[in-house]
Amino acid sequence: MSKSRGNVINPDEVVKDYGADSLRLYEMFMGPLEATKPWSMRGVEGVYRFLSRVWRVFMDDRAEEMKLNPQVTAGAPDAETLRALHQTIKRVTEDLDHMRFNTAIAAMMEYTNHLTPLASKPRAALEPFVLLLAPFAPHLAEELWRALGHAETLAYESWPSFDPALLVASTIEIPVQVNGKLRSKLVVAPDTAKEELERLALADPKVQEKLAGRAPKKVIVVPGKLVNVVG
Repeated sequence: MSKSRGNVINPDEVVKDYGADSLRLYEMFMGPLEATKPWSMRGVEGVYRFLSRVWRVFMDDRAEEMKLNPQVTAGAPDAETLRALHQTIKRVTEDLDHMRFNTAIAAMMEYTNHLTPLASKPRAALEPFVLLLAPFAPHLAEELWRALGHAETLAYESWPSFDPALLVASTIEIPVQVNGKLRSKLVVAPDTAKEELERLALADPKVQEKLAGRAPKKVIVVPGKLVNVVG
C-alpha cells in the first residue's frame, strides 16, 4: 500500500467496522510473517465471520440480553469431540511455538466447524478453546470466559495441554475397492491386521455382489489405508 497511490487502509476504520480482534486475527492469518502479503478487505470479512461463528457456538444470538447458548452443557464431551479438542490444542501449541499463526488459526476454524452442529456443546470442550483463542482474539475470549461464569480474567489461566493418547482415533474408515472402484468401507481399529482386513473386505455383501461368486484374482491390502479386490 502506498499513500501516493491512494490505497492506504486506515486501521481505525477497520476496527470501527469489524473490531480490533478481526484486524488482529486477519494480520496473523495472512500468511508467514516473513512473506509479502496483499491486503484484502474480503479477508477481514472472512475472519470477522469466523469470530461471529465462534460467538454463536457459545452465545444465544437470538436473546435480547447476553446469555449462553442453551446447547452449552455440563456433560462430558464424546470421544470424537475430545479427540478434536486435543488435536486442536496440539496444533495450536506447536504452531505458536514456531510462529505459524495462520495455521494455528486454521486449526481453530476446523474445531469451530466441528462444534457448530453439535446439539450439546460441553463446557469441557469449550473452555480450553477459549484459552487457545485468547492470544489471537483477546477481547472476544475475555467476553466468552466471563459468559462461562468466570469472575477472574483468563490472562492468568494455565495454557491447556493435550493428551497424546487421545490424539489417536479409536476407529478408522478403510475404503474397499473392486477393480479400482470404491464399493464399500470398513470401520475398524487403526491397528487391524492385514489378514483381518482382507477377510472383512471379502465378506462385505457389496464386494460379494460384484464378485458374483467368483474367487478374487488378487487382494491388495494397504493396512490403515485401502483394500483393493481384483476380480
